[in-house]
Amino acid sequence: MDDRRSLALELDEIQLEIKELEIRYEQYFAGIERREPYNERKNLARRLRQFTNRHIVWTDLKFRYQGMASRFMSYGQYWDRILRLIEEGKYPRHKNKLKSSSLSQPKERRKPVCPLEEARKLHQQLNQAREAFGLAGDGPSADKVATFITTQRGKIYERYGKQPVEFSIDTSGSKPRIKVSLKK
Repeated sequence: MDDRRSLALELDEIQLEIKELEIRYEQYFAGIERREPYNERKNLARRLRQFTNRHIVWTDLKFRYQGMASRFMSYGQYWDRILRLIEEGKYPRHKNKLKSSSLSQPKERRKPVCPLEEARKLHQQLNQAREAFGLAGDGPSADKVATFITTQRGKIYERYGKQPVEFSIDTSGSKPRIKVSLKK
């Protein structure tokens, strides 16, 4: 009976180590930890390998061990894949960090766009697109376009905060329309 109890305690410890290692890797991928927890992973793998040659009589403990071993192998493959993506510079979290560090550098100042000037340009582009589509009749007036721009900008500010908004003419459908998108 002591054998069973000690084996169960050892499996509990291994399960906790797997969870801690998972947390450490997530912290490393998030940039909180500076170094990969390679030694902890190697020690845990060694500990799990010791069980492969061990004859476990109790079915429930054998099942627990096999589940933990397969989970550790899955995590290992996942961590290796993420590490490879980081090395190749394709990991999304790290790409965002690179972008944000380049954003912190001073940029050239953008000239603020006058809403009326923007509305006139958009109105002109919309009319040209309507002519290209062969649509008869007048499109919306420049005042309606200006009103549309201000209301859409207000809605986007409410939803996403004070982010720059870009308006363009979308000609992918059956008729041209004004497309609103966030600038990146």
